[in-house]
Amino acid sequence: MKDLLTRTRKIYRNSRISRKLFLAFSLAIAIPAILVSLLFIRTQETQLYKEAMASGSSHVSRLNDQLRSRLEMLANASSTALTQKSFVDFIHSNMRVDGLRLVKFRQNQYEQMHNIIQSNEMISELSFYVDNPNLHEIWPEIYHYDKFWPQDYWETLRDEGGASYRLFALKDGEHTLSYYRLVRLQGQKQKFPTIMEVRAEHDVFFGDMLEENGGSFFSVVMDGTKPSRYIYSAEHGFAQSAGEDLDEIVGSIHGKLDVLQQESPVKVTVGAHTYYALYRYIAPLNAYVVDIASHQALMKGPRNWYALVVGITLSVLLLIMLLVSHTTRRMFRRLDRVLISMRKVRKGQLDAKIDTGLDANETGDEIDEVAVSYNNMLDEIQTLMTQVVDKQLIAKNAQLHSLHSQINSHFLYNALESIRMQAEVQRQPAIADALVSLGSQLRYSMQWRSDTVALSEELANIQSYVRFINFMEGGGIALTADLPPEVLRYAIPKMCMQPIVENAVRHAAPPGGSFSIRISVSVENDSLLLIKIEDDGAGVDPKMLASLQAALQDDSDTPIVASKNGLGLENVHKRLQLHYGKGCGLWIDSVKDVYTCVTIRLPWENVNLGGW
Repeated sequence: MKDLLTRTRKIYRNSRISRKLFLAFSLAIAIPAILVSLLFIRTQETQLYKEAMASGSSHVSRLNDQLRSRLEMLANASSTALTQKSFVDFIHSNMRVDGLRLVKFRQNQYEQMHNIIQSNEMISELSFYVDNPNLHEIWPEIYHYDKFWPQDYWETLRDEGGASYRLFALKDGEHTLSYYRLVRLQGQKQKFPTIMEVRAEHDVFFGDMLEENGGSFFSVVMDGTKPSRYIYSAEHGFAQSAGEDLDEIVGSIHGKLDVLQQESPVKVTVGAHTYYALYRYIAPLNAYVVDIASHQALMKGPRNWYALVVGITLSVLLLIMLLVSHTTRRMFRRLDRVLISMRKVRKGQLDAKIDTGLDANETGDEIDEVAVSYNNMLDEIQTLMTQVVDKQLIAKNAQLHSLHSQINSHFLYNALESIRMQAEVQRQPAIADALVSLGSQLRYSMQWRSDTVALSEELANIQSYVRFINFMEGGGIALTADLPPEVLRYAIPKMCMQPIVENAVRHAAPPGGSFSIRISVSVENDSLLLIKIEDDGAGVDPKMLASLQAALQDDSDTPIVASKNGLGLENVHKRLQLHYGKGCGLWIDSVKDVYTCVTIRLPWENVNLGGW
């Protein structure tokens, strides 16, 4: 089994993508198609089940109403009989005293009572049981109480309000339903009360109710206490097909009947068959009217649909597979273009883009998206290569600068120190201070111990530069930097502020006048450190300002070209963006003859800062 699985994996791995996709599409279509078919049949079965249960519930409700109506008819017939007060009085009197009275009774009261019985087709017999020693039992409707069984049943009638129905009569009731009613309680001369019994044959009372009505349900009337006693139509197809299992089916259903849950169908399994039952409880009769249906009979129609649905599904599946095969061939023609372009790029042709044939507003499908993304990736590779070249040039310049510093720094420091000593000897302190400032600048710019310095070191270098410029040009440049102590320890890229101050000195000073430079810091959105270098000098011409701002807003990755002094604002801006991203860099704002402000944006987190 393991070897077979391994060989299958190898065959699948070495197959062409078109075959893999064809297999995947086939499975993706076949499985849902089969599931949908089964779900459809299952849905039909569920719908048929719901319709059958609704129909059965309606039918059992009708049976309940019919049965209660017929029971009420028996009660009404008994009430009509009891209206014959002269008949009731006579059977409680001494019937042996006068024969003429018996003849008149037979012709009048007895005949009227007999007509009441015959007027109701359901009543097969109406009997009175009287505890009267002078009673004549010459008619089938009048019996001595000794013929009634059980004799103490009158107590049950009394407890139940004087009347009671029994699905099976107390005496010879296998096929008879009876209605018992107390007529008179016992008197001084009576040990037992008088009881009237109205009997109805099951065939007459239930016959048309339990006959097969063309539906799927089998109607049964069950005794509420004895599962083995129930009434049904033996001619019904369900009873004939169930055969000897009918008693077990009825008994299983009877065990699940609940007076409080009459709306819920009962489900039982007998042998290999499942049955459903809907029922209503008939309280006066202490019985249940039940409709039973076989699950197999209810679902006979949907199960015949399986073969038809499967055949239709297979036909549709074959058609879909043909369409999928044609579509995949067309798709892989376009995918081949991607593979051809990738092979060219592998040989070094970075301009081997894929012609998608899409308009500007079209997105295409997934393969088109891959092609567009691939073309964008080639553009990004070219951009990254340009950035790498720029960074390599920067690193090379730094290395050359460092070597140059190592060669000349010792000689320059000694020369400046000698000139400073001569100025001190000749009592020229201004010249000595200027030389100290110049030496500090040279030392700061030539010594690159690391790519970043503390803000305080950069600020000290700027102060030395301003002092030296004031000495050389006799100017009045005022530098102020009121910064919090914690900011002075913050690491920033070396020589990022010097070019900006130098530009301010060269271009901001009005002719023959003085100006001031102010340095401040702030934090924006807890993500950017803003260093502002602002002067109140001549400002920038609006056209020049617009040109500078456009250059600073240009997001293109064009190579860096040094300005005349090598430290132009645009170059500083692009170098910052190369290292810290598009969100960092410079921004300039100015008003002619009012002020100029250059803002340096750097990452707020020190761990994100690097060098040039």
